[in-house]
Amino acid sequence: MKTILVPLRTVPLCILLAALFAGCASIPAVSSGTIRDIGGPAGSPVVEQETVSVAPFVQEKPPPANYVIGPNDILFVNIYGRPELGSPMGPSGGTKVQGSRVDGNGDIHLPLVESVRVAGMTVVQAQERLKDAFKTYVKEPWVVVEMVEYRSKPLYLLGQFKAAGTYYMDRPLNLLQGIALGNGLDPTANLRGARLIREEKTLPVDIHDLLQNGDKKQNVWLMAGDTIYVPDDRAQNVFVFGAVTKPGPVQLLQGKLTLPQAIAAAGLRDTGYDLSSVRIIRSFTPTRGQLLVVNTNKVMAGEALPFPLMEGDIVYVPKSGVGNWNDAINEILPSLQAVSAILNPFVQIKFLSD
Repeated sequence: MKTILVPLRTVPLCILLAALFAGCASIPAVSSGTIRDIGGPAGSPVVEQETVSVAPFVQEKPPPANYVIGPNDILFVNIYGRPELGSPMGPSGGTKVQGSRVDGNGDIHLPLVESVRVAGMTVVQAQERLKDAFKTYVKEPWVVVEMVEYRSKPLYLLGQFKAAGTYYMDRPLNLLQGIALGNGLDPTANLRGARLIREEKTLPVDIHDLLQNGDKKQNVWLMAGDTIYVPDDRAQNVFVFGAVTKPGPVQLLQGKLTLPQAIAAAGLRDTGYDLSSVRIIRSFTPTRGQLLVVNTNKVMAGEALPFPLMEGDIVYVPKSGVGNWNDAINEILPSLQAVSAILNPFVQIKFLSD
């Protein structure tokens, strides 16, 4: 006897629904030849829907116009007439500038003056600070400080950039300027899922609205250590949790998937589930989404069309009747935290931020 595995995309919806709802005696049978008008709001399986949003990002004051020195920056310090007291020129006294690195404490190390704190200063301020330090050893020192390498303010471009990688800001940059460093985006870039991450938190900034609609309010100033991540749109998933046997992501089939198909793919438990109030968290942008309650039983009763899902939807099949949305979120929260890295930014900001 041979077992034939049939891909999900080739299985007709009627077979999926039959497997999903086998044994559900509470759903009335529809007689052969019955014709029903299930169009319009009256025929929708959506029981409740609510648009929700998060507070927009409040832009801090613009960063200083002049570059501020930080750890790992490399400076060249020249003491006129006393080259041996300044930064090394490179191997064998060549013309290549080697420079002096600012250490993790923000100090630069030079002969005679030893350690001098320069982090948090502009180049001009550091120059004056070194001039004061050398006055003890050199009469009226002439000190010149120049930047050799900017290394203290990294910016990480990850995902579908044509030139992804680590860049170092040499001046104040806004979000649009930071994105431009990546030399454009690949055609597979998913801008709805693009996000700005700062100190391990996703900020409520809409990169899609910035690039597609020119919303200048989204063009925030970047900070050292920021990450701009643009995911790939080729692997589009929804996420099914709750009273299912295989919780987690379910891939959209050529960009399409209905709620019954997603539940069938995740597999209902034998007992203990409530299909009359399936919860869906939907993301539109990093700052706006929707909460829906869908009665999937109406689909099987022939009273509604299968509810179509969108990429990134969070589907929760309750084990029993769930009260309000706060109760549902509390039940689903551990599951969301387990896959937080691959969720749409709205879900991260709205439900997983401290």
